[in-house]
Amino acid sequence: MSTTLRIFPTVPRNLPPRDHVDQLLRLARFSDDSGLTGILLFAGNDTVVEPWPMAQHIVANTQRCSPLIAVNPAYMHPFTVAKFVSSLALLHGRKVFLNMITGAAMSDLQSLGETLSHDDRYARLGEFVHVVRQLLTSARPLTFKGRFYGVEHLQLRPSLPPALMPEFLIAGQSDAAHRVAQDTGCLMMQMLPPDLDHGITSPGVNLGIFTRPTRDQARHEATLLFRDNADKRALLDYSMAQTDSVWKRRLRDSGETGDIHDNGYWLLPYLTFEADCPYLVGSYDEIGARLRQFTEQNVTTMILDVVASDHELAHIRKALASCGVI
Repeated sequence: MSTTLRIFPTVPRNLPPRDHVDQLLRLARFSDDSGLTGILLFAGNDTVVEPWPMAQHIVANTQRCSPLIAVNPAYMHPFTVAKFVSSLALLHGRKVFLNMITGAAMSDLQSLGETLSHDDRYARLGEFVHVVRQLLTSARPLTFKGRFYGVEHLQLRPSLPPALMPEFLIAGQSDAAHRVAQDTGCLMMQMLPPDLDHGITSPGVNLGIFTRPTRDQARHEATLLFRDNADKRALLDYSMAQTDSVWKRRLRDSGETGDIHDNGYWLLPYLTFEADCPYLVGSYDEIGARLRQFTEQNVTTMILDVVASDHELAHIRKALASCGVI
């Protein structure tokens, strides 16, 4: 197993508010104790705690966890992001990662006065990444005149040590997202595909894991935890009316019924609005073998949806240990 595999666990964004902070901190400590890279933090109108103060809380209460922070240009200026990155580095000497996004519920975008089209939001994202990166890397004041941003003699103080330079990820699946990732050098993510042998084409994969000592036990207990439900499926349908996300529609319209495939691929947690990605279900050894296979397919980064109970995290730890991640 390659030691360069970075894993960022995350919890579902629709947790009850009273559980949100505790679950995130539990997961951050799990990441820390297991030698994983960090934890993903969402951004949005409905986020219980903004990701930047949550990142500060996590960094202050862990030894090595590096948050993967969602950044949406609809919410802040590039200088603000660069300043937050620099501040965390100065306070804690800790690197962060940036998950560059453009999406939100259409009603939320309208509430913010956001009128740009899907593709224009990605064009703006490309300029945003450029400005943030230049502010963090250049010793000289930045002057930039773009379509969406213009700065003149703007300089970040203090400068960022090169070792703490953040890496930029893009999770969108549209042509516009791929274009921006290629133009800016951001790491491209993709959802776990049904064809696990040939469908992975990006260096980053978003998936969930449900695992037990045996395959049959994992499948049985997965269907007990994530139950099919017409009302929950209706919630997903409602959310589809509130988004122009390409990857969300592709998953919803994929024709998957919610059955677990022979290879362990399972979309039901997504179809019932309990996860943001497909799941991989199997024994510790099966999950470990798949993760080893993914690294052989040049996967370097995983965003890992988990149920952040101590019981479930203990099972995930065993699967990760079986493939040498921890």
